[in-house]
Amino acid sequence: MKPDYKNWVPKGMITGFGAGSAFLLIGTLTVSFTSLIGSSTLRWIFTAILSVAFLICAGTALWCIDAYRAFSYNGKRQLSRQIIEGVADYVSAPQGGRILDVGCGSGALTIACAKRSPGCEVVGLDRWGKEYAAYNLQLCENNAKAEGVKNVRFVAGNAIKLPFPDESFDAVTSNYVYHNIPGINKQELLLETLRVLKKGGVFAIHDIMSPRRYGNISAFAERLQKQGYQKVNLIDTATGKFMTAKEAKRLKLTGSTILYGIK
Repeated sequence: MKPDYKNWVPKGMITGFGAGSAFLLIGTLTVSFTSLIGSSTLRWIFTAILSVAFLICAGTALWCIDAYRAFSYNGKRQLSRQIIEGVADYVSAPQGGRILDVGCGSGALTIACAKRSPGCEVVGLDRWGKEYAAYNLQLCENNAKAEGVKNVRFVAGNAIKLPFPDESFDAVTSNYVYHNIPGINKQELLLETLRVLKKGGVFAIHDIMSPRRYGNISAFAERLQKQGYQKVNLIDTATGKFMTAKEAKRLKLTGSTILYGIK
C-alpha cells in the first residue's frame, strides 16, 4: 500500500478547462463559418468574444497541466514533496511534545513532521471542505498507515477558530493554507495559530505572504519580536530555497515565505 497525497491541482480543473476550451473552440468555428448569425458585424463581434474566451480557457488548461506535473508526487519535479519536507525540517518539539499542523489536507506535512519527531504526538487539523473534495479524514489515516506512522492523529476543525485551549502545543506549522481562506485578516489567522503554541514553542508557517494577502508581514514579524517572541524570521522560499523565482512566478507561488520563530 502506497500513500496517496493527491495533487494540489485537482484533475477536475484540468478536465473542466479542457472541456470548456473544446466547447468554446467549436462555438468560435461555428459562428465564424456558418450563417447562424446573419449580420457580418455581429458575427465578427461574437467570433472575437468567443476567441478571447477560448484563449483564456485553453491557457488556463495548459497552466493546470504544467502545475499538475510540477506538483505530482510521482512526477519528475515533485515540487510538493520538496516543499513539504522542507517545511517539516523547520518543525521541532521536545520528546513527548505535541505538534499541530493546521490545514493538513491529505496529511502530507503532518506525517512528515511525525517521521522527524517519532517521540511526539502530531495532530493534523482540517475542515476538509468541498473546495478540495478529494481530501478527507479517511485519506489522511490511510496515508499514515501506508507510511507506517503511528504518532499522528487527525481531527476536523477550522483555522479561524482552533478547537484547542491556549498553549496546547509545543510546535505549530502549516503549508499553503491561509491564503485560501477568504474574508479573514491573515495576520489575525497567524495570531490564532500562535495562541495555541506554548511558551518556548516553535512555529513555522509557510504561505504566499504577498502584501495583497498579508499586508506588511515584515512589520508583523517585528511586532512579534517586541512582544517577546525570539528568532522571528521571514524565510523566502520562492527565490531558490524551494523553487526558482521563475518557477514560482509560473506556478503562481511568488511571495512564498516561512514565518519562523520561537514564542
